[in-house]
Amino acid sequence: MSTQREDQIIDTYYTSVHTLGRKKGKEGKRLRYMQKDGRFLVAFQKPPGDWGPYLIDIFTTLIEIRWRMMLLVFSLSYILSWIFFGLCYWLIAYIHGDTQSVDNNPCVENVRGFTGAFLFSMETQATIGYGNRGMTENCIGAIIVVTIHDVFSCLLDTIVIGIVVAKMASARKRAQTVGFSSCTVVNLRNRVLCLSWRLGDFRGNHILDGEIRAHLVRYVKQKMGSVVMLHQDLDLENPHVVLATPTTIIHKLTPGSPLYRMGPDDLQEENFELVVSFTYNGDSTGMLHQTRMCYTPADIRWGQRFQNILKEGKRHYKVDYALFNETTWVSVPMLCAEAYDRQRRHANEGNSFLPSLTGNEHIYWLLLFAS
Repeated sequence: MSTQREDQIIDTYYTSVHTLGRKKGKEGKRLRYMQKDGRFLVAFQKPPGDWGPYLIDIFTTLIEIRWRMMLLVFSLSYILSWIFFGLCYWLIAYIHGDTQSVDNNPCVENVRGFTGAFLFSMETQATIGYGNRGMTENCIGAIIVVTIHDVFSCLLDTIVIGIVVAKMASARKRAQTVGFSSCTVVNLRNRVLCLSWRLGDFRGNHILDGEIRAHLVRYVKQKMGSVVMLHQDLDLENPHVVLATPTTIIHKLTPGSPLYRMGPDDLQEENFELVVSFTYNGDSTGMLHQTRMCYTPADIRWGQRFQNILKEGKRHYKVDYALFNETTWVSVPMLCAEAYDRQRRHANEGNSFLPSLTGNEHIYWLLLFAS
């Protein structure tokens, strides 16, 4: 019996066709493009058995796999190498006759069987040297194998140590100490409606240079369940920031903004994701890091602003990160930026005719004149 597939094919502008997995039991809930922690819910479909990209860049593959898988791979690499060289030493002892007679001069002292050969292989690679087994001058072949074994053990130790250090110093861990606010707010700044969100370094290392980027991701469904991803860049007032203290990223809702015609009521019906990222160099390691965050229309708080968290002390500026995500209400017109600009122009021109308003818009129109 054929089963109905629950994956959706997504065609992007840049590459490719990839699939987004749908969570079971949530048929009615739209699948997100990116989660709050910055992980993309994208699963690439590849031909069966196509491991080429992972084997070509094996160093990156080992860094990206989970710790338990990495420890399993490293343990197997040591054990298999001990077994392989143990078989080589046992084969040399067998050809030389060390396994049949104990009276001849052996190639390796106290290696008369596979068990002794395996222990000698492990002692050689781990440089333990218990003293019971040792290489003699009777077999040039055994001396060559020991030399190759020593070089291989140094190479394997270097690879293991390098990958472990790189994995521990992964940029993902540092990115978790730099974060965005859990929501965005819309308020007035110099009589211009602006969308803003916060960025802060919770560790307090004072990142001195970084770049902020933001773009809007929309979904356009097509036939056969395919989805086209549309990306629109957002112009930011301060894309380059000095993160010595928490900063507020501002996007003005001007005619060039994709949010220019969206009001608080329109956001309830819109379906998009605001993907923001902060790229910077770590001051301790010099490595390039990136922190990502995703906001949906439900995360946009219209008519609110972030509470002040920076205060001046006697010797230092004090930052209260307990208020990092806290907001408070402010007086903001409950209409889109396009309608707000149109009413401002009418007010500046001195027109006595007021546009037809309903509901709360009457109140905010009066607030507009009062400001």
